[in-house]
Amino acid sequence: MSQAPRRVGIIGGGVAGLTAAYRLLQRGHEVHVFEAGDSWGGLVRTFDVGGGRLECFYHHIFTTDTTIVALLRELGLSPRLVWRDSKVGIYYQGRLYPFVTPIDLLRFTPVGLVDRVRLGLMGLYLRRQSDGQRFQSVTAREWVSRFAGERNWQVVWGPLFRGKFGDMGDQVSMIWLWNKVRLRFSSRRGGPLQKEVLGYLLGSFGLMVDELVARVRALGGHLHASTPVERVAVDDGRATGLRLASGTFVPCDAVVATVANRIFLRLVPELPEDYAALCQGIPYQDALCMVLALRRPLSRFYWLNISDRSFPFLALVEHTNFIGPENYGGHHVLYISNYLEKGHPYFAMSEEELWAEYRPYLALINPEFDDSWVVGRWVFRGPDAQPVFTVENAGKVPPHRTPITGLYLANMSQIFPEDRGQNYSIRLGEQVASLVAQDLASVSAYVI
Repeated sequence: MSQAPRRVGIIGGGVAGLTAAYRLLQRGHEVHVFEAGDSWGGLVRTFDVGGGRLECFYHHIFTTDTTIVALLRELGLSPRLVWRDSKVGIYYQGRLYPFVTPIDLLRFTPVGLVDRVRLGLMGLYLRRQSDGQRFQSVTAREWVSRFAGERNWQVVWGPLFRGKFGDMGDQVSMIWLWNKVRLRFSSRRGGPLQKEVLGYLLGSFGLMVDELVARVRALGGHLHASTPVERVAVDDGRATGLRLASGTFVPCDAVVATVANRIFLRLVPELPEDYAALCQGIPYQDALCMVLALRRPLSRFYWLNISDRSFPFLALVEHTNFIGPENYGGHHVLYISNYLEKGHPYFAMSEEELWAEYRPYLALINPEFDDSWVVGRWVFRGPDAQPVFTVENAGKVPPHRTPITGLYLANMSQIFPEDRGQNYSIRLGEQVASLVAQDLASVSAYVI
């Protein structure tokens, strides 16, 4: 006997949704992917700069991101994956400080020598802790202030947490920072005393999305762009299909949602209160990214953290200090990065209005900066881009299998204690595909 193919409906055509579709098709199931937007890849969607392809939101990977490395190998894209030394800096009180090596740390004069040593010891200590559970019930602010000193929190970590998590920055669990520090140290070539190494797919990570789309189609998958889902149909405690915004009903044997929790709750009002509470308990920050194409580089850094609360943005990511400008028609590419709460006034601003807010601060980074440097300017918005894991919600993650039979959830709120990234989107897609396949195999639906 052989297992009869079952129909799986997937909501969301980002990296997690496409990966899940690919794996389920490989197992012989019929798969339909429904994407509300007109393009595939979610936060990995791309656009053209100087004849080169670029992500709307900056992307790189770490040497520890083994899931995406394995997928790129499977997709035949490994030859395009390059590894380069990272150039990280901190802007503080009008000065740019390199912040990569132990020597850089010792030269970071905004904190005293003793605090610099404490900050270095903190990194070494966290790197050696294999189990982060001990950090789950304490805030990063409390732990860092106690271990490395209040000055290090105020100058180095506090501005970054407030920039990334907003008013919730002081509530974020230390387990998040533990994991982040271990990841960054592990991505250093030759050990913790060497420079950090990051990976990038020449031609953009959009090539990975393209290849996933091509393989899904080649395996008989059905991709429906510009097709929003209005409701997950539930009958007697089981997901039975999808009701599209057009009114069409698509019957399904299983449904996988890869959308953010707030959207998922709207699509499935029948969810039991306890599961819904887990979804509601994880807040998100939205991403706002302005991208500039410049005639000249703004700085020598790839990643410049802004440790100044008066600045209207979190970080400057100068992509062409990582991947050369020759890939983008000679233009220098700069991302101006922000994570903001929903409803923040910046999201309602036009590109021109946002530029008026940001532009004066670029001159503080480089006094020579002039509007004549700007060749192109774009703004991209990413709702629900960053889940926030506080002490209160740390570890309270909704499982992939929901209480509704045949309904699954796979999104960034379930990566705890990891930080968001393509590697974990792929891992989510593979994990949920495996669960769906297992459950469908256990159902008595076989043909002779």
